[in-house]
Amino acid sequence: MANCILAKIGQLRLLPATKLLQSYRTTTSKHYDPKFKKLRKEKFLKINLHDYNEDIDKLPEEKVRQKMKERGLLPTRPWNDRPFYISATGGVFEAYIPPEGDGKASIVSTTRAKQTVELLEKKSKSMMAIRKVKSFDEDFDTKEFCRIAQDIYVKAHESLVNNDRHALRTYVTEKAYPEFRHNSFGKTIRWKFLESLEPPRVVHARCTDVISKENIFGQITVRFHTRQQLSVYDRFGRLLHGSEILAKDVLEYVVFEKHLSNVYGNWRVHGKIIPDWAPSKDPSKLTRIMPEEKAVVPEETAVVPENTDNEKTPVVANK
Repeated sequence: MANCILAKIGQLRLLPATKLLQSYRTTTSKHYDPKFKKLRKEKFLKINLHDYNEDIDKLPEEKVRQKMKERGLLPTRPWNDRPFYISATGGVFEAYIPPEGDGKASIVSTTRAKQTVELLEKKSKSMMAIRKVKSFDEDFDTKEFCRIAQDIYVKAHESLVNNDRHALRTYVTEKAYPEFRHNSFGKTIRWKFLESLEPPRVVHARCTDVISKENIFGQITVRFHTRQQLSVYDRFGRLLHGSEILAKDVLEYVVFEKHLSNVYGNWRVHGKIIPDWAPSKDPSKLTRIMPEEKAVVPEETAVVPENTDNEKTPVVANK
């Protein structure tokens, strides 16, 4: 108002209009130059922050679903997967079928001739499997492997006899470990390897992949014809099975397995093939705790009084 009046007075005096500069205060927060107002506005974004104190468990499912849709989140996946390491297969694949009468039939018999023909027919797949093993282990030799397999076989049984569980795991696979330890708790085992009646030989070999084509396992079946001594004692020291004096001839087909894809894999006992024609084993003797004997209380003898009249008097026994 004052500025307008002074301007009019200045015009009346015929003087050039002068601009009166006066400092003043204001409460506005606007920039003096609104040219880039829009750009300055776009520099800041309004974000709805998450309320960390909110209890999601108490919200209904529809409300939780709505909030997840607003934030662009997918529903949580239940984590039910368990990590595992496959160091051995779960069984014997393409198991070897032992010929009937092996170890008993003579060389010139028809049964032995038939066994030889069947062995030649199945030898091609075994040769291909051995070639696959050699692709991972260049120094593999079947004759040398038979010697190593017999050493592993003996050490595995010695570890079982000595109850050395840590050493046993290095000679048997995870599949064969519970089979070795089955029903051995509280028992004393005496086992001795005497000699080999026939040199061990490879009769079967197979390779397979697990999960992926690069994860390959190899299994080789070795025939053992040996002489052994075995005796098993229970926790009371009574003989359950076998004898420490008598030796028996044992014919076994033992399967050895190795994780070929693993650089540090070793050959270990994986299982044993028992043919259908093999004779059944004698059952072990069952032992139990002897029952406590009850003390027998002697009955009191009845005293017969003397009767001069030779008459029979009744006798009452003490209950």
